[in-house]
Order: sequence, then structure tokens, then C-alpha cells
Amino acid sequence: MQILLSDTIFTDGTILRDHGIVFDKTILEVAPNDDLRSRFGAQCTELGEGSVLLPGLINPHVHLEFSANRSTLTYGEFMPWLSSVIASRDELINECDDACTTRAIETMLSNGITAFGAVSSYGFDLDPCLKAPQKVVFFNELIGSDPAMADALYANFQERLFASQEIKREGFHPAVAIHSPYSVHRILIQKALKYAKEKDLRVTAHFMESLAEREWLDNDSGAFQPFFQNFLKQSKAANTANEFLSYFSEIPTLFTHAIQANHEELSAIKEGGHSIIHCPISNRLLGNGALDLQRLDTYTIPWLCGTDGMSSNYTLDLFEEMKAALFMHTQHDLLTLANSLFQSVTVQAATALRLNCGTIAPMYDADILMLRVNYPINEQLPIHLILQPRIIESVYIQGEKII
Repeated sequence: MQILLSDTIFTDGTILRDHGIVFDKTILEVAPNDDLRSRFGAQCTELGEGSVLLPGLINPHVHLEFSANRSTLTYGEFMPWLSSVIASRDELINECDDACTTRAIETMLSNGITAFGAVSSYGFDLDPCLKAPQKVVFFNELIGSDPAMADALYANFQERLFASQEIKREGFHPAVAIHSPYSVHRILIQKALKYAKEKDLRVTAHFMESLAEREWLDNDSGAFQPFFQNFLKQSKAANTANEFLSYFSEIPTLFTHAIQANHEELSAIKEGGHSIIHCPISNRLLGNGALDLQRLDTYTIPWLCGTDGMSSNYTLDLFEEMKAALFMHTQHDLLTLANSLFQSVTVQAATALRLNCGTIAPMYDADILMLRVNYPINEQLPIHLILQPRIIESVYIQGEKII
């Protein structure tokens, strides 16, 4: 059992001054420092002035297999970026070996990320994710819209999924990713989701990231039309948006991006009990615009904040991601948005990923960050934690001190 007495605990939008926590693998108690001192005495560790305890951060969406990218890909618009990914995919994948992937995982850990959702297209990141100290939801991605290749594509997906299901380590969760409505044939989607439902696997999918996707799914036209005709000899979209969402009606899913989603689609996401992952830096770099968070709040759709991968970001740092969002969404009250952003990378992300963490409260896993700040702590702490420099002095995962 460990007892940390802090200047401040910040969790679930609540600031607790002069409070501490008692924990082993899980959090046993949260109480005022004086109370804990009187009961536990020398067992207490005094963290001192400027110490802030936070729940460990959760990155719900990251593509680790592209972690070798720095300046290879083209930013500014979605289609030039996608073309550059296709042109450089093999080079980038080959450059990111286990050591490269492990460095990305270690970077996330040093940035306070104690759990993450890895979207894996090839399975090359499986071993580093197995060895990661963090909780991992390992989303095996299914992609392929050509019905003639359906059997081979599904067999490859199954091979990767089954390999991840053979892993038995606490905190590692095999899962399913459906790439997008434009890139996966309905037969493959239905087979994969049937299996996911039978095995109670977590599910994620990209949805309505770009205007090109919107036009292609609605009208079989737009910037995607020459892309699909030239690369895949297809003249019609694999699904409509509504058809795609209907396949997920009984499986709560984490949909990533959803910038171009309309009223009918957001209503379906709400009714399905789904959530949306917001990746502000990726959306800006690929020229896709900004997700309307106020609109999501109107529909009461839970939203999370994620980094996406290094193919469309310059860092795997949720503090940096929150900072980008803070400046991107200018219509929001600043303090309200800062609080919402912290919840989006802690308790909301944990709920969507079905993890027993994301909050500092009894019975939750002791996934904890200890930060040191050098400024007076007040009611605007959530804003200052995002904007001001901070030192992450300690990281605990299920009560074990990792850093």
C-alpha cells in the first residue's frame, strides 16, 4: 500500500486541494492530507508544493506502424496526403521496426499516456504493444473493398486478430477496427462485426473524415472518384454512410473524426451508444476542418481526444493535442473546454475503451500521474495544465511506479 499526499488532485473536472490517495493496485481511498497523516503517519509520502495528481492519460487512437514518418508525407489537403501515404507506405512501414515502435510507445509514456488504442493495419506492432507497460486496446484493422479479394483479405485479418487473441497479459485487449465505409466491403464488415459481437471485442472505425469521403459515399463523385477508378477500378462506393452505420447498431463503437457527419448520421451514432474520437492536429494537417464539438454536445455524444499517428501528426502528446483543440474551438468557453478536454483523455476515453481507469476514485485502477508545476494553483488549473510547462515526475500503472 502506498499513500501520496499532494498539493492538488485534479480528476473528473474537480480540483481537490491538500488531498492525497491511498492505493495498491487499485485506488483505495481519497481523503484530505491531514486525515491521512493522522491515520498513517510515516507511511505517507509528502509530495510538496506544486504537486498535482492526475489520472493517467488515455490515447484512444494511434497508428504506431507509421511512427517513422517525419517529413515524408504531404500535408495540407486530404487527397495529396493519401496519395503520398500510398506512394511511401512500404518505405515507412519498413523503416519502423520494433525499436521504432517501442520508442513511440515510450514517448507516449513519458507524456503521461498510461493506456492507448493502437490501430494496427499489418500486425507489425503486436510485439512492442505486448511488451508495453501501458494498457493496450489492440485494434486489428480490416480493409478491402474489392469483393473478388474478400476471402483473402478476411483470412489475413483473421490471422492477425487470432495472433493478438493468443496473447495473455493483463491490460492487453484484442479488438477490431473497420477502416472506413469507403474502403471495406459490406460482406467483410458484417463478418468481422459478427465475430466481434460473439467474442465481446471492442470496435473502432474511421468515419466521415474528409469532404472527399462525403461526396464519394453520397454521390459516387468528387476527389475520390479518380482515386478509386485508377487504383481499384471501382466506380461506386462500397457502402453508403447510413448502411455503414447500420452494421454497428448493436455494437458500441469508437468512430474517429466524423467531421463531415450529418444530422441523420449523428442521430444514429447517438442511438447506437457510440462515441467519437477527435484528432484536432491530424484534422488540421490534412485540411479536413474542425469537428463541431458543440454539435456533439447537443446530441449528447461522448467525444474523446486522440493523437492519430505520426503519419498525420508531429507528436504523440495528448497535452499538445489538447492545446491545439483549445485554440481551434474558439466558440467554446475556455475553462469549460479545458475541463472537457481533460475528461476526453481520461474518464470518457476509459469508458469508451471499457477500461477500469481514467479517474482517481476508489475501486479504479491506480493509473496516476504526478506532475510538478511552478505556478500558483487556482480554479483555472485545467487551462494552465494545458498551456504551461509541466514536469511529469512519476507515472504509476496499476499501482506500479513506471517512471
